[in-house]
Amino acid sequence: MADTTHDLPDWRGGWLNRLIARPGFQSWASRFPLTRGQARRDGAVLFDVVQGFVQSQVLMAVVELDLLRRLRGGPRSPEVLGRATGIAPDRMQVLLQSAAALKLIRRKRSGDYILARKGAALMGVPGLEAMIRHHRAFYADMQDPVALLRGPEETELSQFWPYVFGARGDIDPVVAETYSDLMAQSQKLVAEDTLRAVSFTGVRHLADIGGGTGAFLEAVGVAYPQLQMTLFDLPQVVPGATARFEAAGMMDRVTIEPGSFRDDAVPQEADAISLIRVLYDHADETVTQLLADVYEALPAGGRLIVSEPMGGGARPDRAGDVYFAFYTLAMQTGRTRSAEEISALCAAAGFTNIRSPRPARNYVTRVVTAQKPGQRD
Repeated sequence: MADTTHDLPDWRGGWLNRLIARPGFQSWASRFPLTRGQARRDGAVLFDVVQGFVQSQVLMAVVELDLLRRLRGGPRSPEVLGRATGIAPDRMQVLLQSAAALKLIRRKRSGDYILARKGAALMGVPGLEAMIRHHRAFYADMQDPVALLRGPEETELSQFWPYVFGARGDIDPVVAETYSDLMAQSQKLVAEDTLRAVSFTGVRHLADIGGGTGAFLEAVGVAYPQLQMTLFDLPQVVPGATARFEAAGMMDRVTIEPGSFRDDAVPQEADAISLIRVLYDHADETVTQLLADVYEALPAGGRLIVSEPMGGGARPDRAGDVYFAFYTLAMQTGRTRSAEEISALCAAAGFTNIRSPRPARNYVTRVVTAQKPGQRD
């Protein structure tokens, strides 16, 4: 049975948990009228956790074989889909049944399959299919989680994300483009939820540090047409950022400054600075120095906006403390921090008026805002 004793005193919770952990009690609880409903629900939840990796791999196969788009045009049989993908019909049937069980597709009485609402929603989420494909590297690292926890010398993800190690001129252009495209696609959701949580009214100039090809700044620029903006990131992303802002008609409002916040000065012309999915890529020492540099760069009354997936702290969170915690572990740099931890780091840098509004979708991002003491000019 699941832990229902979180708020119980230690002595009572310990006694009850020891009882619940006995196989004999579980067998009895699954039959006793007053407990069998809870016991069966807990069993189903535990089994869902146990089979979670298989579900993820089914999802990977669905995306790799492009089944959702193949079904968008109408019902298809296992034979038709098998011929289109090079999969034997009986094995395609296994995959289709699995995808239907996950409610990505739906089986018709005829035996054909059609797209379901959840599958359509998956295609409508920017960057989600690209992230699922990218998970090959993450899954390779997670196949032995104990070895990952013990700290291998090298991981698959650490080879995919060269930026987080401060690499500069030696970045492969193809890798840089892959990184930038993946980040830009998923950044749209982050920008959407950040703009729900933060108003930029009153901000004259926003500098986005580590902003990639500018997906976040583009979204903010659309929402606030009078805002001046600066993008600060490595030289390798400048061409992509230039192309983005030119296509959006924003080049007259955007300054692109190539550089690394590890080695170069943070832009000082802005009265607000954003760090969007930056802190969790880096170790505490780097984050501490970056926040200190941002504090110095801002004028009195200047604002800091941090937006990224966060852990739950005292209330562990499935997105932040499971997925993103192990993802950053596999990256071999950085870690997910709770809003309270980030707030404490901001306070140590000198910031005040620190707030963290309730997130719209904590699996997308959470926001912490802070202010440099003093009055604006």
